[in-house]
Amino acid sequence: MKKALPVGVDNFEKLITDGYYYVDKTIFIKELLDLKGEVNLFTRPRRFGKTLNLSMLRYFFEDTGNEEKNGQNRELFRGLKIMDAGEEYMEQMGAYPVINLTLKSAKQRSLKAAYIKMKEELAEEFKRHKYVLESSRIEDSDKKKYQELADGRAEYEDYSGALKFLSKCLYQATGKSTVILIDEYDVPLENAYFKGFYDEMVDFIRSLFESGLKTNNYLRFAVITGCLRISRESIFTGLNHLRIVSVLDQQYSEHFGFTEPEVLEMMGYYGVESRFSTMKEWYDGYSLGKTEVYNPWSVINYMCDLRASIKAFPRPYWINTSSNDIIKDMIARADRETKGQIETLLEGGTLDIQVHEEVTYGDMHSSGENLWNFLYFTGYLTKESEYFKESAIFLRTRIPDVEVKTIYQTTILNLFRNRIKKEDFRDLYRAMEDGDADRMRDILNGQLFPTISFYDSAENFYHGFLTGILSQSENYLVKSNRESGNGRSDIMVKSPSLRGRSFILEVKVSGDIDALESDAEKALEQIYEKKYMEELRMEGYRKIDCYGISFFRKDCEVRFGSKSMNF
Repeated sequence: MKKALPVGVDNFEKLITDGYYYVDKTIFIKELLDLKGEVNLFTRPRRFGKTLNLSMLRYFFEDTGNEEKNGQNRELFRGLKIMDAGEEYMEQMGAYPVINLTLKSAKQRSLKAAYIKMKEELAEEFKRHKYVLESSRIEDSDKKKYQELADGRAEYEDYSGALKFLSKCLYQATGKSTVILIDEYDVPLENAYFKGFYDEMVDFIRSLFESGLKTNNYLRFAVITGCLRISRESIFTGLNHLRIVSVLDQQYSEHFGFTEPEVLEMMGYYGVESRFSTMKEWYDGYSLGKTEVYNPWSVINYMCDLRASIKAFPRPYWINTSSNDIIKDMIARADRETKGQIETLLEGGTLDIQVHEEVTYGDMHSSGENLWNFLYFTGYLTKESEYFKESAIFLRTRIPDVEVKTIYQTTILNLFRNRIKKEDFRDLYRAMEDGDADRMRDILNGQLFPTISFYDSAENFYHGFLTGILSQSENYLVKSNRESGNGRSDIMVKSPSLRGRSFILEVKVSGDIDALESDAEKALEQIYEKKYMEELRMEGYRKIDCYGISFFRKDCEVRFGSKSMNF
């Protein structure tokens, strides 16, 4: 029986002991020890293995205070690559107390709720190490404070300084310096930016990090993960020993995300190699340093679907893993230049940006460069190449793969649908009822102008565009036949009453602006040639008007059927 695929499993112990398939990333431990960084910040897109890697580090380095448990942790690494790295690395196994903290639960609607979640996370970590209270080396006053922190009864200032205090207690009890692991440090900051309490959240995170990472004499080393490098707000004030490893760096590049050999090995193990080209088209394309990687979350999810059916269609699994607020906010605010840049990217083009690694959420909309930097560092763009110009690093960026392109397209369509719900399209229906093709064209052109189009799947876009607008009427029913794939007309619009009006609309996309008029005529002729009116006639409608509509980028042409069906 094949191993289960670890969908959503980010605890290293559970993954190994329960027999899930594991892509071995344990050489990350060797590289971390070789490079000897004291405080290491790894910035990677969401769902690229950061949490699982931190969990792996915890089980490797942690001295739990219990020899039996330490032995169980050592067994987790049996047969993995780190075991062959050398004795000097194995001596580090189980050698330190570990503080393991995640901030992802602080994604809340209010500052109070976010603070409560972070306090709970800190309290749980104190509870996990309560064995230190048995030590005679810890003063009674510190034991009292420790208990208050573990019970959630301490003051705000005590929690903001909790990392240093816990490190001190662990050192006093064990005589060993502490390893601190902090996962998703920027989640509460991103959330706070969009929820309106950003400055207050920055203050708390700054205090937490300053105490634990800046002036902590009990620290062995720390590893922090997130999507973005955020330092201009002084989150990492005075941390001269901070080493930042972003998606641009060559080091550690193969430890987050799956390399192509790893994907091929996995597909071979499950016997689904025949779908490799689809896997590559949809989930490859990310460039970390000089290493090409696949989105691990999406690869694992697609592998699950392929195991159920080798003919399974790929899907945008990544879209539901975290907030897409950055994309939504960008598109909602986009000016004409930004919309043009988005359309270029959606057509498969590239965009050159100057690298700014220390942008803040408050800086996001201060310039186009900052906006595109956010999208690059969060995984919505990837590097095609880089160059040095005028003492600055520039990147030539593109959309990584089909999955991410689908996220852009879905977000654009959803925002468009929400926008048109607020508009009144009675003039469009009056023009349809009057057979006024020119008026219809002008109204549709006015809607197209501010819209972001994506031309490589143009027919679906324009079909959705037109269906969305027509669906706003309370007096007509709209039937989209394209989705059903039944070979009938593109769109039917009909009155609930058989004595009322009905319309057939056929859509074509032109290859250039000069073909608009002829393509609109062809669309109209197709309605008659293929007798699309028959379905409505069989239902009992007696007045059926026909429209052929062609689109090219932000222009359209409309032709009215002079042979309107009157029975």
